[in-house]
Amino acid sequence: MTVSVGDDIPEWRMESVQPERMRTMAAILRDPNPVHWDKAVVDEMGHGARTVNQGPLGLSYMVNMLHEWMGPTCIRRIVMRFPQFVMSGDRVIAMGKVTAIRSEAGVQLADCDIWLEREGSDPPLEGFATVSVTD
Repeated sequence: MTVSVGDDIPEWRMESVQPERMRTMAAILRDPNPVHWDKAVVDEMGHGARTVNQGPLGLSYMVNMLHEWMGPTCIRRIVMRFPQFVMSGDRVIAMGKVTAIRSEAGVQLADCDIWLEREGSDPPLEGFATVSVTD
């Protein structure tokens, strides 16, 4: 595969963030924070009656995008910021752009800006990743 600086990474979409997945993830992570499963708590905080998606779930959307683009072993580094909540019912799109191509120890690497888009807001997740470019 040929990759160039400025190339867009193919989008990965989550049409609707599901509260059931948040409850399951809270149980798996043993996360007692009720913002992930109790709408009333989130509403009391002033964020409306929708539950808050866990950071690891939002990060998984970015990982899914990179894996679909370059394969399941491509990620060499990923750094994310979480400036906003992703909420139940949100439609989000993982996106990215190649910012540099380089070679390290004989492996071609692509540095990329990556982010999660949600209609009507600034990106709730943003960061960068380095992936190996496969043929």
